[in-house]
Amino acid sequence: MSNPLIKDRDRFSASHPEQRFVVNGRDWGGLRIGDNGPALILIPGTLGRSDIFWQQIEALQGRARILSLSYPSEGGIREWGEDIAALIRQHKLEGAVILGSSLGGYTAQYVAATYPDLVDGLVAANTLSSTGDIQNRLPYSLDLMAVPIDQLRQGFTNGLTQWCDGVSPYQQLAELLLLEVGGRIPEGEMRARLNALKNAPVLPEQSLPESNRWTIESEDDHLISAEMREEVRTVVQPGRAFIFGEASHFPYVTRPENYTAMLEDILGLEGGDVPFPKGSA
Repeated sequence: MSNPLIKDRDRFSASHPEQRFVVNGRDWGGLRIGDNGPALILIPGTLGRSDIFWQQIEALQGRARILSLSYPSEGGIREWGEDIAALIRQHKLEGAVILGSSLGGYTAQYVAATYPDLVDGLVAANTLSSTGDIQNRLPYSLDLMAVPIDQLRQGFTNGLTQWCDGVSPYQQLAELLLLEVGGRIPEGEMRARLNALKNAPVLPEQSLPESNRWTIESEDDHLISAEMREEVRTVVQPGRAFIFGEASHFPYVTRPENYTAMLEDILGLEGGDVPFPKGSA
């Protein structure tokens, strides 16, 4: 049976091929779309490319200036923060709202805290605010630059195949992510993403106004525990914390219309009647 998520993502990717941006010698992938409206930077997690946000990009194109990114195969959080700051300047996106999910959420927090003159808003989504004992947990306890790539990919595959039994509401999502694990994310990029989180710096304190900080979380997030979600809210001190019920670690894929409506609210854009978790102050 065909997977409508994959089919739709592939349709979008065919019409919006990933661009290349070389910054400080590092080769980034990305999509720069839209010439009008507020600026929005989108940073995926470990298992996403720039097109993982395809449903939000399509819904917002023409109303927002969007830069969605794919990580390079070199560098870590500090270097990527420097690169993203350079990309914001190059594309004249100063004053952007920066949204990152998972690994991207940690990166977004770093960028917002380090370059508050370049961003006006931070959205820390389905993420963490400290790496704590991550080096003691698989796969981060491994030598990520030396372990066979098949072993790293198999670890993700083992987790995702649990959703492919025809019972899980996230079967289509899992099948889409298995394509990322299987090769859409090249070896160098996969290693760099994992290594970046393993060696992530302690996050600087945020200086943006609380009203310009938001967090997003899912109550059924299998990767970000309730304790980790609470820590993110404590560290980010958001003006609003958006909480999805059943949406998984990837609510922008599983609840795309609700996620887009939330972004419309954050960006100050006129929206429709689609509900979204209003969040708590």
